[in-house]
Amino acid sequence: MQSKLYCLESVPDITTHTSSIILTSLEKLALQYNITNVYQTCDSIEGLEESLSTLLYEDRNFHDYEIIYFVFQGRDNNIIIDNYLYSLEEIAEFFEGKLTYKRIHFANTLQLDLDSETAQYFLDVTGAISISGYRNPAPILSTIIDNLYFALCYDDDNVIRITEKLYQKQYALAKTMGFTLYY
Repeated sequence: MQSKLYCLESVPDITTHTSSIILTSLEKLALQYNITNVYQTCDSIEGLEESLSTLLYEDRNFHDYEIIYFVFQGRDNNIIIDNYLYSLEEIAEFFEGKLTYKRIHFANTLQLDLDSETAQYFLDVTGAISISGYRNPAPILSTIIDNLYFALCYDDDNVIRITEKLYQKQYALAKTMGFTLYY
């Protein structure tokens, strides 16, 4: 079975053409690691819900998408959509029970530094296997390490081994950016 990833990026306005910072990386992900990906944008919380609902209820291959990759601006564990802050607890409630057996990963455009209680709440409410991202702000986009992480996820199911391999292969970058994974 071919590996699949669903990427959702927040943009200011979906009706205007905006060049994405992530598309080149998704192309490399497909070519280098043979991971098929679907890319969508949203500019509102309704758009976020609609995009994931379409994936959940209309895509017959939904079960093949192991990773949901969010490229959202944010701070203090809150994502920004249409100039509003949404906590990860609110996002979890939007997708209650709908992300079962999925890995949720945030690009470093959001600093993810959850306490264990919030992380466990997100996992319990959504049904996700794990939530991952980066604690530290960095002047570069996390795509280099993101793509490696995605490839490791498709090679191994064990989150501890995945994290260890990621740090072995990209220690300086993973350490500097503060890669973190909750499961």
